[in-house]
Amino acid sequence: PQTVVTGPASGRYPGDIGHVVFRGGLNRAKASGMHLTPEDLEAEFSLPTAATRLDFLSRRDDGTSTLNSVHDGADADADDWRALSAVGTTLDVHEALELLALGEVVSRKAHDSQLVGIRAALRNGASWEQIAAALGVTQEQAWDGFAESINTQLEPGTAEAVRQLAGSRPAS
Repeated sequence: PQTVVTGPASGRYPGDIGHVVFRGGLNRAKASGMHLTPEDLEAEFSLPTAATRLDFLSRRDDGTSTLNSVHDGADADADDWRALSAVGTTLDVHEALELLALGEVVSRKAHDSQLVGIRAALRNGASWEQIAAALGVTQEQAWDGFAESINTQLEPGTAEAVRQLAGSRPAS
């Protein structure tokens, strides 16, 4: 599944590139009033794409809007380019909710990649001390997290082989 960013750009913000259009051909959450959830986006975005979109939305919001305020541009001369500098860039409700959902998608996908990384490290001779240091946790926490990932992400036959690779839980 490929998600494309398409327009037309609204022109509301300098650099506005348009809205995300999902595989179904329309922006489902915005068009139908559906709730935007991480589950909706998880299947649509790869980790790099989700992280890129998250970064784009994060950088676009300058955080300067006042709660419950709307800028309609009536104060500024529409033909004066300086009017753009007076308008901050803020996310609309849909974009803000997309930002939240994408943060969760990136977090989940990054967490899932730990299983792959730890397996590779163990196969190549890394110790639990080294793995724990790379994760910023204790050896016990690293082993426990790996054991949980094995149980939730792997098929039973594969899981048993990976458990053997992991060895016994490090002593505290």
